[in-house]
Amino acid sequence: MTLRFHEISESHHRILNPFTEDKLMLLGSVCRLRRDQRMLDLACGKGEALARWSAEWGISGVGVDISDVFVPAAKARAAELGVADRIEIVQGDASAYAAEASGFDIVSCIGATWIGKGVAGTIKLLRPALRDGGLMLIGEPYWIDTPPRYPSWAPEGEFATLGGLNETFEAAGMELVEMVLADGDSWDRYVASQWMTLSDFLREHPDDPDAEGLRAFLDDSRRSHLEVGRRHFGWGVFVLRAAA
Repeated sequence: MTLRFHEISESHHRILNPFTEDKLMLLGSVCRLRRDQRMLDLACGKGEALARWSAEWGISGVGVDISDVFVPAAKARAAELGVADRIEIVQGDASAYAAEASGFDIVSCIGATWIGKGVAGTIKLLRPALRDGGLMLIGEPYWIDTPPRYPSWAPEGEFATLGGLNETFEAAGMELVEMVLADGDSWDRYVASQWMTLSDFLREHPDDPDAEGLRAFLDDSRRSHLEVGRRHFGWGVFVLRAAA
């Protein structure tokens, strides 16, 4: 899926992952956020985690995203919540962002580990920016159990089980200390709400140059979620700390 497909299908989303607002705030709570903490969020999307957590717990931070649609939305959300003085949103390639060494109490990549070509590479990208004792948040899909057939968006071997993810964390020198997982309802709210957005867009823009690809994406999204994803595919944010 191209970046434009993300921008269109998630145009009505605030959280660009299968998390409800309650789960997002639960994640902030289990991380025990405090006013004196600073966060780096790579591939921050519309910046909802940074903005909401800053409004609730007073953290400051930096979000980086490549999208010229999501970045203005992130800035507007920070302004809407009155935290624009504490949150900096940078447009650019998150994988190439030169973060301040050991400059952040929390570093995160929530649902975009392609920036590091996988979980291990993303941990390697984030770790230099993390202060001693700080927390790293990795948002990543996983297989709940083996699907009857692998959908086009998740070929065999691309994703791990929960146990396999933990092995990857340990091999990278990280300890899993907390997690918040999506459920069927939060998956529905993320995926199914895209269907109406895409259907509306195609009705309003039948001659869009990407219309054929968007229709195919919509059809595949419905089929794969109903037949495979909702039952077999999980997603969560995993809270890591450098192993002792």
